[in-house]
Amino acid sequence: MTSQPPATPPGAPASPLGTAHPAGVRGAVRAVPAYPFTPTQVPTKLDQNESAYDFPAHLKAEAAARMLSRPWNRYPDLHAEGVAARVAALEGWDPAGVVLTPGSNLLIKLLTELAGIGQTVLTVSPTFSVYTLEAQMLGARLVSVPLNADFSLPVEGLKAALREHPPGVLYVTQPHAPTGHADTEAAVREVVEAAGDDWVVVIDEAYHQYSGTDYRALVREGAGRLSLRTFSKAWGLAGARIGYALTSPDLATQLRKLVPAFNLGVPTSSVLEVALENPGYVQERAAEVVRERERVFAALAHHPSWQLLPSRSNFYLIRTPDAGAAYRHLLAHGIVVRRQDSLPMLEGCLRVAVGTPAENDALIAAAQAFGEG
Repeated sequence: MTSQPPATPPGAPASPLGTAHPAGVRGAVRAVPAYPFTPTQVPTKLDQNESAYDFPAHLKAEAAARMLSRPWNRYPDLHAEGVAARVAALEGWDPAGVVLTPGSNLLIKLLTELAGIGQTVLTVSPTFSVYTLEAQMLGARLVSVPLNADFSLPVEGLKAALREHPPGVLYVTQPHAPTGHADTEAAVREVVEAAGDDWVVVIDEAYHQYSGTDYRALVREGAGRLSLRTFSKAWGLAGARIGYALTSPDLATQLRKLVPAFNLGVPTSSVLEVALENPGYVQERAAEVVRERERVFAALAHHPSWQLLPSRSNFYLIRTPDAGAAYRHLLAHGIVVRRQDSLPMLEGCLRVAVGTPAENDALIAAAQAFGEG
């Protein structure tokens, strides 16, 4: 288990233009690197865990027509109450406990403001980078407990950290990113219940449609618990930027204090309304992704040097002898994936999103060509 105190201001480093950073920028912000992503333009894009399938064309047209029919000179709902009620109906949730924002990344930032500043952000290692980046920039105490060797939750280590470092916010990701591992319900419950009333407990369920897991019932059992969900993955709406939280009305009331007013505009609300009225495509596509994932695993099961690690998400890890060489090989074949080999426990690993059948065929062919070489 590692514990990092709130960041202290370092000396102001020089910018790429050779001038000092503005003196008013907090040291905690200067000390943290920018979000680690550089776009690469290639035919097969498997690097961001997106849905391989776009929002259906006929629904796009309906959303566009709805958007054009509405006035743009008026502010939208203060906290997207109209679409929040529709999300609540879909999820079987009290509308007072639904909080919507432009992407779940913003909710992570706001949850860190809510319960992490001057307190603790507790997560595992490796983990989703936004948890740690926000904790560091906002001056929270970041505590990371290493995953078990099989990527399962370190239950006893997390329980010890919960006792040692309260209060704060705890992130439990199911299925986990970046490994794709899904834990047993018993393990998740043990950790969540150990948090008691001293912690805001966030179960990040961004990929739950692919794993078949669902922790809404566990969230309902405690006022300080929250399920974090998104329309960016299985719904195929990453470009629309819509994330949401399911929690108790009391916690939602506190969280909304931090949500910018009028944060979902007419275009986004129009898209979301149409999606919520036509949810049938989501499970069909999630099932297709799972089938494709298993097909790729079967095709590369006997690769001479690459090992595909078990996953229950729309992405998986490939462990290679040399992640740099494997990455460059795939890029030369028009395929971009995400290197993860700088993270703890992920030496030699690439993270690969499940693509369309044609994209997965390209990945399989490129991987087999590497093996032959």
